[in-house]
Amino acid sequence: VQLQASGGGLVQPGGSLRLSCVASRRIFNVDTISWYRQPPGKQCELVAIIPRSGTTDYAESVKGRFTISRDNAKSTFYLQMNSLKVEDTAVYYCNLRISYADYWGQGTLVTVSS
Repeated sequence: VQLQASGGGLVQPGGSLRLSCVASRRIFNVDTISWYRQPPGKQCELVAIIPRSGTTDYAESVKGRFTISRDNAKSTFYLQMNSLKVEDTAVYYCNLRISYADYWGQGTLVTVSS
């Protein structure tokens, strides 16, 4: 399974970005769909997740600002990021978990700076 992430870039505080992740296989029946991020000098952290049950969950730091979604027909999932803060600066990775195996995208850099 290959994942191709895109949509990162430089944005001012308060701005928005939408990250996309295209999968090389269908995503309607995977265990989880998620986005992680790794801020500079820090550990990787879970940002948002859609489990098989369909109930999304978010890191406390992004609740109310980020939205994870999926388009099964396009084998693509998204992370809409609004009201971006400087502390959201990180490399963002998309992830699929399929039968307990993890698949990762290559990472896309989001820089929030004035």
